[in-house]
Amino acid sequence: MDALTEALRVVAPGLAGLRVVLPELVGRDEPQWRASSAAVGDEFVAKFAWSAPAARRLAHEISVLSTLAGDARIPFVPEVVACGTEPVLLVTRRVPGMSLFAVVDSVDRDHAGRQLARFLVALHDPGTRACVEQATGTLPTPRATATTEQIRARFSRWVRPDQRHTVADWCDWADELLATPCPPALVHGDLHGDNQVWREDRLCLVVDYETVSAAEPEYDFRALPATGPDCELLTATVRHYERLSSRALSVERIMAWHLRTTLDDALWRSEAGVPLPDHRTPAAWVDDLATRFATLGIRFSPS
Repeated sequence: MDALTEALRVVAPGLAGLRVVLPELVGRDEPQWRASSAAVGDEFVAKFAWSAPAARRLAHEISVLSTLAGDARIPFVPEVVACGTEPVLLVTRRVPGMSLFAVVDSVDRDHAGRQLARFLVALHDPGTRACVEQATGTLPTPRATATTEQIRARFSRWVRPDQRHTVADWCDWADELLATPCPPALVHGDLHGDNQVWREDRLCLVVDYETVSAAEPEYDFRALPATGPDCELLTATVRHYERLSSRALSVERIMAWHLRTTLDDALWRSEAGVPLPDHRTPAAWVDDLATRFATLGIRFSPS
């Protein structure tokens, strides 16, 4: 608390007298993730870090967000109130609302997909990447996840015997599909439901730009298949994105990234003894993946 208060005095002295509410800081032993956000008064959010790796990520976010926030073409970007790198601190204006996960079952998925597509089309525009790279330098590639080789070798112990061959076949399919790279764009890199602020059926804000990187546009869609029932939000967002951008997307490549992300998440959590977000089992997640592939009409030939 003292370090954050002192950082506010340096970076945003006008806010230093406001009440600061820190979250419960648990499970932060890995230096890469030693960062958090705190409420400052009723109107502001301060994001801070207390390790060198986390500070580098936050400094990257400050550079990215300072650029994006000044571009009126990009909707749903937080308002930067104050920021600094000595000490590393980012203060944005608080926008009340709820996570997409909390509202997705009650909103019209077509309407929600149209709003997400507006954000993604603007973010993926080549001009956006050029502007951001003027501030940050060349964008990095996305954070490394478990390779399909590691998933094949280590994931089988966490699923049913009848699922092991299926997972291996999926990994082979993803490897073949993603072996041919696609032109990269600037991507958010972590566009899951908790990084979105919604008020009823209206998207108000997209947060957390630490993982902004260079990857194919499909990479930014990889969390959507698991958000809401029957992949409806994914298909709606893809439809509106293609209409707004006049660029075709590959649902198969989206699902290949979704597969790798889902299995990586289940693997590291299981090996670390951390519950999966919905407190179910890796085997249940594999069943969910099979359902999503079938819903989207993606078939696999027996091998």
